[in-house]
Amino acid sequence: MAEGSGPSKTFARWRLYWKVGDVGSQARRYFVMNAFDGALTMLGVVIGSYLSDITDPRIIIAAGIAGALAMGISGVSGAYMTESAERTKRLKELERAMLRPMRDTIHEEAQDFATAVVAIVDGVSPALAALCVISPFFLEHFGFVSALVAFYSSIGLTLAVLVGLGVYLAKISDESMVKYGARMLLVGLLTAGLCVAISFAFQV
Repeated sequence: MAEGSGPSKTFARWRLYWKVGDVGSQARRYFVMNAFDGALTMLGVVIGSYLSDITDPRIIIAAGIAGALAMGISGVSGAYMTESAERTKRLKELERAMLRPMRDTIHEEAQDFATAVVAIVDGVSPALAALCVISPFFLEHFGFVSALVAFYSSIGLTLAVLVGLGVYLAKISDESMVKYGARMLLVGLLTAGLCVAISFAFQV
C-alpha cells in the first residue's frame, strides 16, 4: 500500500474537514443540549410510569426504547436538514465573497462532512442518554434488582449524566466544575420534583 493511502489518508482528510467546517464547537453544543433533553425526557417517563403504578419493567423499557428511537430519528433528520440549509447558505455567501463557485472544492466537502457529523451527534446523544436512564429496568427485567432499586437507580443515573454534562461544559469554558455540575444537578432535581407533583396531581 502506498504511503498516505488507505485509512490514514481518509482520517487525515476528515481532520481537515473537521477544521475547515468548524465541526468541533457545533458538535459539542448539539451533544450537550440533546443529551440533556434525552436524560430529562426519560426521567419524566420513568417517574410518571412508576408513580402511576406501572411496575412491569417491559413497559418502561418499551416506552424508553421507543422514545430513544424517536429522539434519535428526529435529531438526525431535523439537524441534517437544518444544518444543510445553514451551511448551503454559508457556502453561497463564500462564493459571492470569492467571486467564484465553490462546488467540488474542499469547502463544499467540509460542509457536507460537518452536516453529517452534527446530524449524527444530534440524534445519537439524546438516544444514548435516554437508554442510560432506563438501563436499570433491564436489570429488573432479568431479576437482578427490584423495581424500587431500578427506579431510584434510574433517577441516580439521570442526575449523574446531568452532572457529567455540567463538568464537561465547565472544562470547555474553563469555569468551575462544581458550579456547572451543581447547576445541572439543580435542574434535574427540579424536573424530578415537578414530575412527582404532576403525577400525584393526576392521581387525586
